[in-house]
Amino acid sequence: MKPQAMIFEGAPERLDIFITRSETGLSREFVKRLINDGRALVNGKPRKPSFLLSPGDSVALDLPAMGKKETAPLDSIIIYEDKDLLAVDKPAGIPVHPNDSNWERRPETCLVSEETLVSMLLKARPALGDNMLPRMGLVHRLDRDTSGLMLVAKTLEAQTALQTQFRERLVEKTYVGVVGGVPAKKSGTIDAPIGRASGFKKIKVWEYGRAAQTDFLITEKTKKHALLEIYPRTGRTNQIRIHLEFIGHPLVGDRLYGGERSSRLLLHSREITFLHPSKNKKMTLKADLPEDFRREWTKIKKAEK
Repeated sequence: MKPQAMIFEGAPERLDIFITRSETGLSREFVKRLINDGRALVNGKPRKPSFLLSPGDSVALDLPAMGKKETAPLDSIIIYEDKDLLAVDKPAGIPVHPNDSNWERRPETCLVSEETLVSMLLKARPALGDNMLPRMGLVHRLDRDTSGLMLVAKTLEAQTALQTQFRERLVEKTYVGVVGGVPAKKSGTIDAPIGRASGFKKIKVWEYGRAAQTDFLITEKTKKHALLEIYPRTGRTNQIRIHLEFIGHPLVGDRLYGGERSSRLLLHSREITFLHPSKNKKMTLKADLPEDFRREWTKIKKAEK
C-alpha cells in the first residue's frame, strides 16, 4: 500500500501524538510501534516517536492492508452469519492469528502483519474489535494449513456459550483427510494421550499427556492411500495429525508428522454441529471440500489405478 502523506500545521507536536490524533482508531502504543518499525517518515526520513513536528512537515504513514474497509476477502468465505455469530470456510495456508503473543491485547497490530483470519475480521467486521471481545470472538482454532469451518462469536454472550460447549465436548466436528497407506480396519478409535515430553520440541503421543480420542471411517481408498472421515472427540492441539501419525498413517502433506509431500495439507474441517447460543436449537453447518483438496485427491487416485 502506498504511504499516505499528511502535512502538519499548528504548534509543535510529538510525531506519535499527531498520528494518533489523525488516524482514528489507532492506539498511541500501536502508533509508536509503527514509527519504531520505520513506517512513519517525516520529510522522507525515519524519526523517533518523540520527534517534534514543525508547521509544513510532511508525514508519510505506511499502513499495509489498512485504510478503507475491505469486505470482499472475508465475505467470500462466510458460510453463515447472524447477530450472534459467523462461520467461515478458512482457506488452507492462512493462519488464524499472528504468532505475536501480544495480538490479543492489541488486535490492531494484526493489520500490519501477514494476512490472518483476525486481520480479515478486523477489516470487514471492525465492530468485533470495538466490542473488545476476547480473542476477537474466536472460540476454537484450526492450524494454518488446515482448511474449513471455524466459528466466530459476535457478542460476549455468544462467545461464552460457544466456548462452554467446546469445553464440555458438546460440539460435533467432522473432518476429511487423506492418509498415506490404508488402515487395517474400515473404522476405529485412536485413544492415546497427547503432550510435549521433556526434550521434544513438537507435541506427540506421550503416556503422561492429556487424554485424547479420535474416531475415523474409511470412505474411499486406493492401493496406497485412504480418504477418511475423522471425528475428534477431544480438542487437543494437532490431535488429528498426531493420532494419524501414531497409527502409521500420517496425513498427506503433513511434513511435521511424517506425511508425504503435497501442495497442501490434505485435512479439511467439513462439518460442525452446535447449539445456537440464542436460538437454543441445534445447528449444523457444512463446508464443501475446496478445489485444491479435490484436485490432489483426484491426482492420487489417477496415479494408483
